[in-house]
Amino acid sequence: MNILVIGSGAREHAIIKALRRSPQNPFLYCCATTCNPGIRQYTKEYWIGDICNVGVIAHLAQQWAINIAIIGPEAPLEQGLADVLKQNNISVIGPPKKLAQIETSKAFTRDLLKKYAIPGSPLYRSFSELSGTKDFLQTLGEGNYVIKANGLMGGKGVKVAGDHLHSMSEAYQFCEELQQTGQSFIIEEKCVGQEFSMLCFCDGNSLVPMPLVQDHKRAFINDEGPNTGGMGSYSDANHRLPFLTEKEVEQAQHINEAVMEALTAEFRERYVGILYGSFMATRNGVRLIEYNARFGDPEALNVLAILESDFVAICEAMIGGKLQRSHVQFANLATVCKYAVPEGYPDSPVKNQLIDVSSVQNLEQLYFAAVNDERGGLYATGSRAVAVVGIAETLSAAEKLAEIEINRIKGKLFHRCDIGTSELIERRVRQMKELRECYV
Repeated sequence: MNILVIGSGAREHAIIKALRRSPQNPFLYCCATTCNPGIRQYTKEYWIGDICNVGVIAHLAQQWAINIAIIGPEAPLEQGLADVLKQNNISVIGPPKKLAQIETSKAFTRDLLKKYAIPGSPLYRSFSELSGTKDFLQTLGEGNYVIKANGLMGGKGVKVAGDHLHSMSEAYQFCEELQQTGQSFIIEEKCVGQEFSMLCFCDGNSLVPMPLVQDHKRAFINDEGPNTGGMGSYSDANHRLPFLTEKEVEQAQHINEAVMEALTAEFRERYVGILYGSFMATRNGVRLIEYNARFGDPEALNVLAILESDFVAICEAMIGGKLQRSHVQFANLATVCKYAVPEGYPDSPVKNQLIDVSSVQNLEQLYFAAVNDERGGLYATGSRAVAVVGIAETLSAAEKLAEIEINRIKGKLFHRCDIGTSELIERRVRQMKELRECYV
């Protein structure tokens, strides 16, 4: 079997490693934007170029006689790569362009939930011009709003009152900036609580959830500093998160299932791939923050590291519309993922700096991201560079393993040493307990 992975980050490195563990021993291929040494060493063919050039990638897939393509990042989904591959009789893990709107259009997602009476949406309104924005901001109230670009903006299209926007005038200015770039946008009620990720394998008929994960967006310890692509994440040995109740987990799962059914009803087509809901547990229930139509990064590193089932067989079951819970087994182990990122990240990162990973001992849980080794050494290119995952029976033990390994990586890098620590997790648990008590 020939399997193509599109993308060259740590998420795709984790996908490649999971495929390699399959007893089916597939031949692996990659279309990438940079030379990721962790992926390249396992691939039969490794092409570097524009992964949004759907025609070129479809041609390569035909040339390599690809059976299954797995699309890692969101941008190729928005460009319709899944559609073109399917037109060439290549099975795809990743939805076609119209179903991928669940990620690529914030307004589409909110409107879908409203149309099909799916719970979990905060109060919101969509805008294609500035008219009405001030009134709606005033309706929500000072400090109680989030402004989101409708389309993809590389993680820079969302600003939250209190974190990024400190007055109504700043909020209106951001609306102006979006409107001037040609972006429509939504304004919605701000949710307060704890975020968590629920990723599911999806065949369009049924969903199988993966272990719940909590990502950490802020650059610095104690959740301070600017937002990033994700500094690290953790999952617990029972596949839940310590601050969540069973009811909250059930609410998130219900929303995911209802969204899958709504997408099928809306487009008369199966959603095949990863359906990833980003949720927030609040004092009055679970709220949907957004959807992703692919594996998260870093969340993919946590879940795929403990996937015990044959990943190739899972992909085949999704494609065939025959996915069952019995196909998917995860080890009952805790995971902690930590990213090493360049100094100055995310606002002014140092670039093309040499890094050294030769002292890392657990190479199976070392994942390369924004690095390049074309010049005879390993260089961090300016974004998240390298990740490690600690795996153990408890979160505390997994965090210690991750911390030991990430400190073995040398270079002009830093990481968040608090991710997965007992102190941080207890703070999350305490906050949710206080929120729920206020509601009662």
